Amino acid sequence: MAKKNHIIRVSELNRYLKNLITGDPNLQDIWVSGELSNFKHHRSGHMYFTVKDGASSLRCVFFSRDNVRCLFEPTDGMEVLINGNISVYEPDGVYQFYVREMESAGVGSLYLAYEQLKSKLEAEGLFCPAKKKALPLLPRKIALLTSPTGAALQDMLTVFRKRFPALELLVVECLVQGAGAARDLVKALDLMNGRSDIDLIIMARGGGSLEDLWPFNDEALARAIERSAIPVISAVGHETDFTIADFVADLRAPTPTAAAQIAVPVLDDQLQMVAQQRRRVAVALRGRILSEKQNLDQITGERFFQAPLKRIAQQRETLLRSDSALKKNIVRVLRLKGLELASRTEKLESFSPLKVMSRGYSYCRDQDGQIVRSVKDITVGNRLQLNFADGRAFCRTEAVEEEVAVEG
Repeated sequence: MAKKNHIIRVSELNRYLKNLITGDPNLQDIWVSGELSNFKHHRSGHMYFTVKDGASSLRCVFFSRDNVRCLFEPTDGMEVLINGNISVYEPDGVYQFYVREMESAGVGSLYLAYEQLKSKLEAEGLFCPAKKKALPLLPRKIALLTSPTGAALQDMLTVFRKRFPALELLVVECLVQGAGAARDLVKALDLMNGRSDIDLIIMARGGGSLEDLWPFNDEALARAIERSAIPVISAVGHETDFTIADFVADLRAPTPTAAAQIAVPVLDDQLQMVAQQRRRVAVALRGRILSEKQNLDQITGERFFQAPLKRIAQQRETLLRSDSALKKNIVRVLRLKGLELASRTEKLESFSPLKVMSRGYSYCRDQDGQIVRSVKDITVGNRLQLNFADGRAFCRTEAVEEEVAVEG
C-alpha cells in the first residue's frame, strides 16, 4: 500500500499525463480512421465530434483555424481519415484527439465537397434552365476571362480570327488555378457586369485534374455567375470535365475551342446569307412591281378611264335628278305634317278651359285656393274667388241654397 507522504493534486496529475502523452512520438502526427458521430459545429467555429469503430470511440476537436481548410461539410455516419495528435484536456482529465486535417475515407474529399455543393445549389434553383439567358446572335464585344499564357486563350483566338476577324475581344487576365483563382474570377465577372459594352463573357481554361479545376467549383464563383446580367459561357477543361460553373453558366461548352465556335458564326457564311437574302428580296420586289403594274394596266383600261369627263357628267345628271326628287318629297311631307298639326291644334283648342269660359262660364276657388266643386263645400261667410276668361272677382258668401232633387 502506497504511503501518504507523497500526495499530488488532480491538476498536477492531469498535467503529468498530458506531458507524458504529448512527449510520446507515437501519439503525434498520426492518422486515425473511423466513423463520425455526435458531430457539432459550434458557433465559435470549432467542431466537436467522436470517431468510432466497432469496438471503441475517440473524442475529437477540430479547431476553426484548422477546419477552414476542410473542403466538405462533415456529417454523422461519414467514414473519415483524421490527422493530428493525442493530448489531455486538463480541466476534465480526459484525453482527446486534436485534429489538424480531415479527409473522406469513402470517396475523395474534393469529390465529396463537389457533390455537396452541387446538391445545395441545385436545391436552391441555380441550375434551373428557366434562369438561363439566351446568347446574343452576333455579339459586338466578348470578354475572355482566362489566363493570358494558357493554351485555352490561343485556341479561342485562333477560332475567332478564322470565323469572325472583325469581332472585338477583351482579354481579362485571371488566375485559373490555385489559391486565389476563384476570388480573381469573381472580381472579373463583377467588373465586366459594371461595363455597358460587353455582350458575352467566356470563362475558360484547359484541362487538368480535379485539383487543378477546383476554383471553378467555388460557391462564391457560382453565385457570381448566377447574378451576372451578361450571358456567361463556361468552357473549363475537357469534354468529360464538369464543374459547378458549368451547371450555373448560361451555356456549358465542352472545350474553349467549342466555346469560341458557339459564341460567333462564320463571317463568310453570314455574308453569303446576306447576299442570298438580298437576291430573294430583289426577286420578290420585281415580282411585286410586275403584279402592281398589271393591276394598274387593268384599271386604266376600264371605260371610266377611257372617257372620264363623260362619266362625270353622267354622274352629275344622276345627282341633280336625285336632288330634285328629294326636295319635292321634303315639301310634300312637310305639307302633310302641317295639315295634321293644324287639325290637332283645332281639336286641342276645342277642349281648352279658356275656350269654354269665353262662352260665359267661370269656376270658383275657396279661400285656400282649392276649386269648389259643390255648394256643400261652402258655408256662409266664406271668402271665394270667381275666375272668368278675362279676370277674377273676390266675394263673400251671404247664403247657401242647395237644390233638392225632385223624384219623378
